[in-house]
Amino acid sequence: MAAPMRDGTEGMSGPPLAVPSGSEPGAAPYGNFPNYSRFHPPEGRVRLLPPALLGRLFPAGPSPLLGLDVGCNSGELSVALYRHLLGLQENKLSPDQPVFGKDLNLLCCDIDATLIERAEQCSPFPGSISYATLDLMDPDARELVLGSYLSRFSRSTFDIGFCMSVTMWIHLNHGDDGLVEFLSYLSSLCKYLLIEPQPWKCYRAAARRLRKLGRNDFDHFRSLAINGDMTESITRILAEDGAMELVCCFGSTSWDRSLLLFKSNRLTQKQL
Repeated sequence: MAAPMRDGTEGMSGPPLAVPSGSEPGAAPYGNFPNYSRFHPPEGRVRLLPPALLGRLFPAGPSPLLGLDVGCNSGELSVALYRHLLGLQENKLSPDQPVFGKDLNLLCCDIDATLIERAEQCSPFPGSISYATLDLMDPDARELVLGSYLSRFSRSTFDIGFCMSVTMWIHLNHGDDGLVEFLSYLSSLCKYLLIEPQPWKCYRAAARRLRKLGRNDFDHFRSLAINGDMTESITRILAEDGAMELVCCFGSTSWDRSLLLFKSNRLTQKQL
């Protein structure tokens, strides 16, 4: 949900916090939960997305499509998204003939090196899905890692970005300015952006878990001016600072998290 952390480890400065397997979730103040997919399974998000989404968004190419997954944690959701968007079955390990006729290369980033190592070891598509340890809030690191990846394909942007349950951790640890910077950067890097914001009640729950463990509160929690309806706030930030517009809301998960698809205003209007 590094670089980033998807309820994971998105974009924290400094070394990631090691979290023992099975430990109290509050022990991951950067969102780098070691068993995240067990309590928030990928199916809850994937089932909301049209399986032929890539074909609708990119009917004429390019090929391959390039995707960026920000805060991939240990990769379970990344793989589920890849399978779903290409129409691959669980027992199909080769992406040579995707059902929906699209070729997707996916770069998955997280701040937690241990989670990235797990993702690499378990990936069924090593030729198409790449992983990188990256703090996306580090300008030098992100330019090196993302720029190097894009240059392999002679491209300057990704066709689609995924930011799933990441924004809260950026916001809590980097404040209002950090959240705006993060969203503005992603919007400059992606033609489309699929984002799953955590609602404000998740902020309160995260702060409460931290306090129960006797730890200091998040640095910015009590001073955040951007609060309340986070879907509305993120939509506004992407429109004002990122030159993107909301194309579609695919609904909400059982955790009351909406899946929102934005597109760059530089693109022509497409109907979903």
